[in-house]
Amino acid sequence: MSVPRKFLPSISSLRALEALDRLGSASAAAEELALTQGAVSRQLQTLERQLGMELVQRDQKRLLLTAEAQDYATEIRQALNQIVQSTLRLQAAPLAGTLNLAILPAFGMRWLMPRLPEFSRLHPDVTINMATRLEPFNFSTEPFDAALHFGNAQWPGTQSLLLKHEQLLPVCAPQMLEGRAVSGPEDIMKFPLLHIQTRTSAWRDWFNRNGIVEGDGMSGTIYDQFATITQAALHGLGVALMPDYLVEQDMATGRLVALHPEPLESAGAYYLVWPERKSDAPGLLKFREWLAGQAQPEDPLPR
Repeated sequence: MSVPRKFLPSISSLRALEALDRLGSASAAAEELALTQGAVSRQLQTLERQLGMELVQRDQKRLLLTAEAQDYATEIRQALNQIVQSTLRLQAAPLAGTLNLAILPAFGMRWLMPRLPEFSRLHPDVTINMATRLEPFNFSTEPFDAALHFGNAQWPGTQSLLLKHEQLLPVCAPQMLEGRAVSGPEDIMKFPLLHIQTRTSAWRDWFNRNGIVEGDGMSGTIYDQFATITQAALHGLGVALMPDYLVEQDMATGRLVALHPEPLESAGAYYLVWPERKSDAPGLLKFREWLAGQAQPEDPLPR
């Protein structure tokens, strides 16, 4: 990537700008950066010359940032923090294998997390850093080595490992059934339906597989995560179409009831996905070899 020099100011100048904005005075910025106030002022002058615009208002001995410079400093602060985090990851990697993993909140917490103590026991040298992502992203712009992904695993430039097929059940709170009979899928359509934001066609697909063609008029409330849609179902707000592993405990205690006798396998599945360029990363190699032993074998049901 070829970028004109004026768009890539020196780190020293940017640190001076950020520190002055955050601390409010040149003396405080100079103390934090282990510089003299004069050196801070010169760094800011260099930045002004490079950008070709005024960033600092000089009022006697005080340095005040312009409104535009304050906005610029806010954005620069995020970039500097990203550089720090990337440098820490780079320095830590040779000492102990590090895996930066994007997880789906529900699947990560309920399926992966209970299994991780075994991995930590077998591979104490590998540190797993996790952050949640609800939708696919670009590995080239996000600092992840791998991701837990739901779908069909067709993610350009990646490889994948099947972890688990998903079985779906329509569930609701017992109080919703008072005085109402459910003898088949068509009766479920009479209830308020709860939808998950990342799978807007899930209910329609489920009804279609049960021989019921539903038009575009299917209504209901939408939730962004399984954690919130589960709470909505528990409080009697409607019927949720849920992965069976997420509602097993609530069904066992009677807090939720199933409105269909058997779960149906959804079209997608859970995968570990990683970019091809990182296939040989030590931490990722250990993690996926271990995870392969935790993964569900290929579904024996006919497809």
